[in-house]
Amino acid sequence: MTEPVLRRGDEIEYETVDAADGLAKGVLLADDHGAPNFAIRRFVLEPGASVPKHTNDVEHEQYVLDGEYTVGIGDETHDVEPGDSLLIPAGTVHWYRNEGDEPGAFICAVPNGDDEIDLLE
Repeated sequence: MTEPVLRRGDEIEYETVDAADGLAKGVLLADDHGAPNFAIRRFVLEPGASVPKHTNDVEHEQYVLDGEYTVGIGDETHDVEPGDSLLIPAGTVHWYRNEGDEPGAFICAVPNGDDEIDLLE
């Protein structure tokens, strides 16, 4: 049986993402913490940051928390702001760019398990 888990904000450690320039990731909940099906992570996209075109083996559901930034999904480009939600299907090419003066932040939920990232640039 799955046990309830509470993780406080000050418990979350953020790491820079090697494949991106100016992106940090904090794992909020995942299988390591007892979550049986999904991982939720919080990403921070610093001003001037960019994430190159890539694909992931698993779907991504995202919710924009802070800032305004640009997301490319497939052949479309979207300017997003707090309150926006995105579904990025598995295998879909996507990228991020923050040309603003404020950090952007978003929550990203993915299924637990391996998620191979394929950089296209």
